[in-house]
This record gives sequence, structure tokens and C-alpha cells, in this order.
Amino acid sequence: MWLPLPMRFFLLALLLSPVLVHANEESDFLAARDAFRSGNKVRLEQLAEKLSRSAMEPYVAYYRLRLNLTTSDPSDIQAFLARPADTPVVDKLRGEWLRQLGKTQQWSTFLAEFPRLQTQETDLSCYALQARAQLQPTQAQADEVLREVRPLWLVGREQPESCTPLFEAALARNLLGEQDVWLRLRLALEAGNVTLAKRLSAQLPSRLQIAPAMLDSAASNPERYLEHAGLDQPNEAQRLAAQFAVLRLAKQSPPQAHARWQSIAAHFPEDERAYVSGWLAYEAAMKLDAHALDWYRAAGNAPLNEAQREWRVRAALRAKNWREVANAIAQLTPAQQQEAPWRYWKGRALKEQGKVTEANKLFIDLAREFNFYGQMASEELGAVIATESKADSFKPGKAELEAVGKLPGIQRALLLYRLDMRVEAAKEWSLTLRSLNDRQLITAAEIARRNEMYDRAISAADRTVATHDFNLRYLAPYREELQSHLRDNGLEEAWVYGLMRQESRFVTQAKSNVGAAGLMQIMPATAKWVAKKLGLKSYKQSLIHQMETNLKLGTYYMKTVLDWFDGSPVLASAAYNAGPGRARRWRGEVPLEGAIYAETIPFNETRDYVKKVMSNTVYYAAQFGQPGVSLKQRLGVIAPKSEANQTPIPDEK
Repeated sequence: MWLPLPMRFFLLALLLSPVLVHANEESDFLAARDAFRSGNKVRLEQLAEKLSRSAMEPYVAYYRLRLNLTTSDPSDIQAFLARPADTPVVDKLRGEWLRQLGKTQQWSTFLAEFPRLQTQETDLSCYALQARAQLQPTQAQADEVLREVRPLWLVGREQPESCTPLFEAALARNLLGEQDVWLRLRLALEAGNVTLAKRLSAQLPSRLQIAPAMLDSAASNPERYLEHAGLDQPNEAQRLAAQFAVLRLAKQSPPQAHARWQSIAAHFPEDERAYVSGWLAYEAAMKLDAHALDWYRAAGNAPLNEAQREWRVRAALRAKNWREVANAIAQLTPAQQQEAPWRYWKGRALKEQGKVTEANKLFIDLAREFNFYGQMASEELGAVIATESKADSFKPGKAELEAVGKLPGIQRALLLYRLDMRVEAAKEWSLTLRSLNDRQLITAAEIARRNEMYDRAISAADRTVATHDFNLRYLAPYREELQSHLRDNGLEEAWVYGLMRQESRFVTQAKSNVGAAGLMQIMPATAKWVAKKLGLKSYKQSLIHQMETNLKLGTYYMKTVLDWFDGSPVLASAAYNAGPGRARRWRGEVPLEGAIYAETIPFNETRDYVKKVMSNTVYYAAQFGQPGVSLKQRLGVIAPKSEANQTPIPDEK
């Protein structure tokens, strides 16, 4: 018998609950939340008694304490914080109480509780340093603590107010010196943080200060600033301001910035010329400019940050310079070199240079991972992508479902999800999953699947290490609803599912922070454009959340961008995420391997998106019994701009 979703949720919770579940538990909890939000302490106390045996009791206890955080007996707060950390609200209150203790400088109590904090945040870390410095018996020992502030200082962004007393003390004690202020000023300018740069400049001796008007001019019109700067014999402040203007101009046009820099570079020391070349190279690489590698070479041994180093590899990939790819990967930090992308591309570089044995060692290790690079490595070894293993034979039975279903975090996640408190539900779910083994994770995924919490099912199944269930990792709900749209648009089911999994994790009410909505995360403007193309005269924006309409609009748009890009799912996926104009501009001047196109997409989100959509597609094809096309074949070769389909396309939606 079919039951509405809320009733199905309730029945499953009733079957699995180890505590007494009242039929009106949901309404009582919502009322308690509303009482907390409105500050109604009397009503909250009444509801707390009713919910004392509910799985949601920790939330109600949190509401009570949070409402009286400044006046509650510390022993009551400490008793709550002494509970097992199996719900995120315990650590949430811990962080909020620590902030209160920091503001009121209750340092001994702060230091007793701070080590138990699970989620580290900068403002609390600064309070912890303040506390330690204040409680040292001698100034020398306090100075040793203050020396730890340097990593917090050397960032190009504003830091929380709790860090300010530390910075002031370290500066007053000469534990942060003139050179440290100068370094942070440079970092602030690299980040484009002019406000912070002005404040830092004012802390320097007058000979090093940059006039605020000079920084404003360099930021607002860098080319004009460089044209009129008068840099025949610049001092340090003038040189730094000019370098900032060059970096600012490079974000708009690397060639233009390079030309301006060449006209003044002779007036700068060698290390500063190398520094600017490194930034010009980075901005050029991000713009897919062919000059990037030349400018990286001009940077010589100038120190590069992690992003600059990674884009040096990408520039070499774009140029198909495999020797330079290997050299650039060797210059990454040790931590970066262990990341999947750079292990894969190092293997490719070795293989392209004839070092097949060394390459295969990397591929064999990488092929054990179930991701884009693991799939690519498997194919380099000649293996067929498979989603079956002996471990997949585990299917949770009644006993396993009951045991995992009784976990308080699972119960809370079910209820919160049902109440559309999705953020809280996700936190409960994630925290609970941390302590589960592979079989328990698969069981949790199955519980989520049965409750149509598809995103939570995928998050659980994705975490397994040795035992896997790819049918849960790559769920395929709504297949029946999708079929007519697949037929109407002639789309491959595996690709559509690969994209939907990445877009929404099959949450029908999903909404992004930029307004994209539904299973296929259609932007409102795109939806309106597609609806007009389809002749949907009765279309209105509220329909974007209706599943049938969302699938209709989304699949039509997928087909449209696929046609615009000559049937390339790589380009079409990039266009779906970032807009067709950008996807077209990211083509090369020569044919590009699809994997290189994907790796060199300048937008971090879109680069990750395209790789995951294409990886998902291969897994779905195998699940749907259509595993004949490899990932490398699907990625294909991206035609150069000169051969691109020149059909006019709309601006970014």
C-alpha cells in the first residue's frame, strides 16, 4: 500500500526508535524551536518536559541553555558539554560558550574546555592563545606563546577581533617586526584587500608607507596609474604599489600587464622582477594564455604559492609539454604531490616520456580509488571500469537495519529531514557516520534510501573503504518519471543521471545559493528561456520546483547545450554549470584531450563538476548495463576554437 512520505518516515522511526515516540513529537519539537526563537522561556520549559524522552531532547536542552547562556549556572552548561559528543549541538554550544568565556576573559575555564572543541575556528584559536599568554607566570613564557601568532598574522585577509590583542601585543614586544608587517601588506595586496593594506601601511615607518590615495588609484585604474607613476628611481613603497597595479591589471589582461611591466621592470631589483613574473604567469595560466609557461620560466626560483604551482602544471598540460608537466609537479609541495590529480598527471608525464614502468606503479596505486583519476588510471592500465566486487554481496537485513536505526543520530537526522531542517539533519548524519564501519555505513545508506533521503544515502555509501555498494553510491531514483524526457530529447540516461547526481543528489527541493532549483538545478533565467523555447505559455517561476516541469526544462537544456557543442558531453557539462559562453572560450587553439580541457577549466567549481559528472556517467552506464564506452572515450578530444560550432548562443544565464 502506498503511503505519503511523512507517514512513511513516521512509521520507520516508530519501528526503529529505542525511546518513546509520541504521535505529536514533531509538533512539540517545532513548538520548542519556535519558543526558543521567540525567547519564550516558560513555553520552552513546558515542552522540554514533554520531549525529555525524545531523540530530540539534546536540541531542547541546547535551546534552554543557549537562551540563558550568560546567566546559566556554569555547572549546567558543563554537564551538557560532558555528554557524549554524538550530536553536533553539543559542540555547537561548546563553541558559543567558549566565545562568551573569551569575551569575558575567564581564561582558566576557557582553557579547561577548549581542548574538547571538535570544530576549530580562528576566533577561538586566538582566544586560546590569549588565555595561554595571560596565564603564563613570566613575560618570557608569555612571549613564547605570542610567537605562535605569526601564522595567524601572515594572511592577506582580515582576522577576527579576538586576534587583535595578540597582534598588538606581539608588535609591541617586537615579536612581529617591520618585515612581518611588510610581508602581510604584500599578502593583502595580492588578495586585493586594499582596506587592510592601508591599515598595515600606517603601521610602517614613514619611508615605507604607501599613501592611501596611491593604493586607491592603483586599484581603480591600474593601467593609468602605471602610465603616470614616474618610476625612474622608485623607493620601496612606490615599487610595491606599482607591483600591485601590475597584478591588478593582470587580472584583466595578462598581455597588457606584461607590456606595462616590461616598460618599468628595469627599475626593480631582480627578486621583485621574478616575483611579478610569477604572478603574471599565474594570471595568464588562469586565462589559458599561451605565454604562461614563458613567464613562469622568467620567475626563476621566485617563491610561488600553492595555487601558482598548480597552475604551472596546468599551463604545461595545456601546452602538451610533458617534460615541463613532470618538472612542475616536482615543484609542488609534498602534500600537493600526494593529491590524486597530480599523481595521475605525473604518471601520464612519465608514460609520455617512455617511463612506462614508473608510470604504471603510480597508476596501480591510483586505480584503487573510486574517482575520476582512479578511473583514468585503470584505463591507462587497460582495466575495465567495474562496479561489482565480492564486497557488494552485503545487504543489510532486519537486525542490521534495526541496530543502525536505533542510533540517536540517525533518528534525529530522520526527524530533522522530515521537518525540512536539512542543514541540521546533514550535520547529525555526518557526525553519526564518522563512527560507523563499512557495513554500518551501507546499512545507514539503505535506511536513507528507504526514506527517500537520497543525498544522505549517497553520503553514507560514498564513505566505505573496503566494502562497497555501488547501487547505493549511484542511486537512480525517478527513472520512470525521466524516461519520456530522455526519449523526447534523445539523451543518454547515464549522462543525465551523472549530471543530476552532481547537481542535486536527487533532492527535489534543492536550491543553490544563486537560485538554481530542483533535481536539475535550473537557474530561473534559464528556465524562463527554455520554457519560452518549448512554448510553455502557462509557465511561472514557482513551477521550477515541480518535478515534471524541472525534468522537462532540464533535459531540454541539456540537449540544447549538447547540440551547441557538437555532441561533446564534456563541453555540454561545462556549459550547464558555468554557461555556454565560458565553455566555448575555454577551448584551446589546437585540439585538446578532454581530460586536459577539464583539468584546465579556470573555475574551481566547474572543473570539479565536469570531472565528477563524467565519472558518474561511467558508473551509471555500468549500472544500467551499458558499460561499453570508457571514460577516456567519453571525454574525447575537444576541437580547437577555429573549428568550433559558431552557432550564436545566449549570454551566461
